[in-house]
Amino acid sequence: MTNSLFTPVQLGQIHLKNRVVMSPMTRSRAIGNVPNELMATYYRQRSGAGLIITEGTSPSPNGLGYARIPGLFNEAQVAGWKTVTDAVHSAGGKIFVQLMHTGRVSHALNLPKNARVIGPSAIVTPGEMWTDQSGQQPFPTPEVMSEKDIADTIAEFATASKLAIQAGFDGVELHGANGYLLEQFLNVASNQRTDRWGGSVENRIRFVEAVAKASAEAIGADRVGIRLSPYGVFNGSTPDAQTDDVYLQLIDRLNALGLLYIHIVDHSSMGAPPVSPELKAKLRAAFKGTYILSGGYDAVRATADLNEQRGDLVAFGRPFISNPNLVQKLKASASLQAPDANTFYTSDEKGYTDYAA
Repeated sequence: MTNSLFTPVQLGQIHLKNRVVMSPMTRSRAIGNVPNELMATYYRQRSGAGLIITEGTSPSPNGLGYARIPGLFNEAQVAGWKTVTDAVHSAGGKIFVQLMHTGRVSHALNLPKNARVIGPSAIVTPGEMWTDQSGQQPFPTPEVMSEKDIADTIAEFATASKLAIQAGFDGVELHGANGYLLEQFLNVASNQRTDRWGGSVENRIRFVEAVAKASAEAIGADRVGIRLSPYGVFNGSTPDAQTDDVYLQLIDRLNALGLLYIHIVDHSSMGAPPVSPELKAKLRAAFKGTYILSGGYDAVRATADLNEQRGDLVAFGRPFISNPNLVQKLKASASLQAPDANTFYTSDEKGYTDYAA
């Protein structure tokens, strides 16, 4: 069996040294929502990946729903991210920023002054949200996005895409998964609008298509990918009888835009319903660009799926947290160090940059 996981590959105009992708993972080290030297060290340590996709990064003050997550909408954030991209590039890596607007998955205590908790409909996210000031707090009811809010948010994604290139990123990934704003429009559990942004499948995919179009026009479609999680249940998302149709129709629209890649996440390894092999095969066959596989992979299954041409690249998440040299370990079939879940979202170097290579 050819070990294709470690062979070079072309991603649009970008040459990747292997097919291992570091998944986006929230780590909450951006004090004041600005990337810093500690984050630069963290990403540089993991630059053995063919492609790094950063943690979710908000294109808007309204999208900074979690404590200490980074943004990409002002000069300080651009400068901070430039430190990160320079560090990764100097170590021979490639890096995309994941643009994540949290939408209704938010709390006022985590937002800057004058920012708002917004969403497609006034439907509360189930559960609670951590705040540094007051610990766990129930989710608030989001403000329903007006036509102006929708237009402004689409423009914010386009602007953030331009700023990403200024900051030295090789491209951007739109976060259309995990129950955040883009998926909130796709999903009937969070979108019960009766205007052109809700109801039918065509209407529910309209916002995601508009964001993808604006980002592609801003920096070129060959620098824009999107992450999707059909059948995901994070943050109150709920699959329905039209879920397959939603994603298949969305893929048709993304093809028309010429997007670089789709990053399909199957969260069944974490307890969500699986994405059926049939839907995965249909998405793979339909999409004209690169297909990134994601969801509980190890090297053996990754290699098998690549050899079966089920995808082109394979994303690994939590193993990268505690194994900065993960690619070398996978290649050598070496044992992996387990991560410390208690330090996933803390604020310092412990459990972040202090894992041994």
